[in-house]
Amino acid sequence: MTVVNEWVAGTRFGGWVQRCRESRRLVLVIVAIALLLDNMLLTTVVPIIPEFLYDINHPDAPLDKPSRAITTKATPTPNPCAKYMKNQDVNITATTSNYLDNITTTLDPEAEEKELRHKDLVQETVQVGMMFASKAFVQLLANPFVGPLTHKIGYSVPMFAGFVIMFLSTIIFAFGRSYSVLFIARALQGVGSSCSSVSGMGMLAERYPDDKERGNAMGIALGGLALGVLIGPPFGGVMYEFVGKSAPFLILSALALGDGLLQLLMLQPSVVRQESDPPSLKALISDPYIVIAAGAITFANMGIAMLEPSLPIWMMDTMGAERWKQGVTFLPASISYLIGTNLFGPLGHRMGRWLAALLGLVIIGICLMLIPLATSMNHLIVPNAGLGFAIGMVDSSMMPELGYLVDIRHTAVYGSVYAIGDVAFCLGFAIGPALSGTLVKKIGFEWMLFGIAILNFLYAPLLISLKNPPTKEEKKMLLMEEKTSVRYVTYQNEDEEE
Repeated sequence: MTVVNEWVAGTRFGGWVQRCRESRRLVLVIVAIALLLDNMLLTTVVPIIPEFLYDINHPDAPLDKPSRAITTKATPTPNPCAKYMKNQDVNITATTSNYLDNITTTLDPEAEEKELRHKDLVQETVQVGMMFASKAFVQLLANPFVGPLTHKIGYSVPMFAGFVIMFLSTIIFAFGRSYSVLFIARALQGVGSSCSSVSGMGMLAERYPDDKERGNAMGIALGGLALGVLIGPPFGGVMYEFVGKSAPFLILSALALGDGLLQLLMLQPSVVRQESDPPSLKALISDPYIVIAAGAITFANMGIAMLEPSLPIWMMDTMGAERWKQGVTFLPASISYLIGTNLFGPLGHRMGRWLAALLGLVIIGICLMLIPLATSMNHLIVPNAGLGFAIGMVDSSMMPELGYLVDIRHTAVYGSVYAIGDVAFCLGFAIGPALSGTLVKKIGFEWMLFGIAILNFLYAPLLISLKNPPTKEEKKMLLMEEKTSVRYVTYQNEDEEE
């Protein structure tokens, strides 16, 4: 009887596991968790790395210590005539003391020290920007390979490979103690992010063929991304302040391990070949509507990408912000991004995704122009919140739009188009941090943000073209009409020549 009960229990458990494996919602949860952890790692380093690198380069004057004072002390010089001038000792001492006071006042040591620290922080912005950009550059290079690879072996194997690479990157971050090692960890994360993002979005597009349902699902998945961005900076800042540098990364590695076990149990990574012929990467890149949708993602994210390395350093420089403040300053943007992605997943389908993305770009530009006007941390709350909400509008509208454009204009195989979408996302996070240090140094923090705001304003009107994109049949008809008109003109010219 006991054996029979165990067999029945095992059968029920096996049936439950099988139902879970076939569930679209579970796939959505796994993708959302993967994006959450990836973006937690992406943003946890934001409040940690700038100060950690500064302390490495300036061990005698770390940022958490009071500014060192430059003191000028006079070394007494033996006076050969002292034995003949015993009666004048008091006058000489008083004169020397007054002279030294004048020197100290003229040098103004605190102002000089502040100026030196300002130059060091501006210089460090370049280093930090290059490190932050390395992840996006590597991800940019990996995407064109990962997209076509999913057509050949399916989505589950690259998804699991993304977990393994992210786990290794997190461990390296935990124990890295030099710029070069941390740079390698950040670049390695780019490969894992490429596998997770392209495979995850392709998996959702495949499991949710209905355009409305797909928009809702991708809004929820991007909510996982937003939650990672939300938790990352304050989590990193608080843990670094009160526990140490390694602690946040060790916690992340443990969470990533749990996600990997869930993938092994539920997704069972295996090779699955696509039945239909996928559209070529060249055909998708040549499609102007896909390029416009991808470009909106790039410009929407470029502003926040420029702020990641430069805003904490600008706050240290102008406000004397502490570690936890540097992390918490991104909190309004993350919360509003979470709201924006979940709201405009379904709402974008109703009002028109092109309109939601257009309005988002305009709001982004306005918020970027308001940030440099802040004189305290409280002044950053509203523009950062508006920035995050508007980026959520663009991302949650354009990601499902890419799948929709493939459906109506190409073949419904999604690996390559989401590789393009991820390339667009990475371009923003590659160009932004890489240029931010140089731009801050050359034109200043304020003009850098004004410049990217103007680019958002100029790009926004292009999204009107996505209002009614032609379908595959309409595209064929237009091509036929063009060919017919060309032939007609050719024949007409030949008749005139005769």
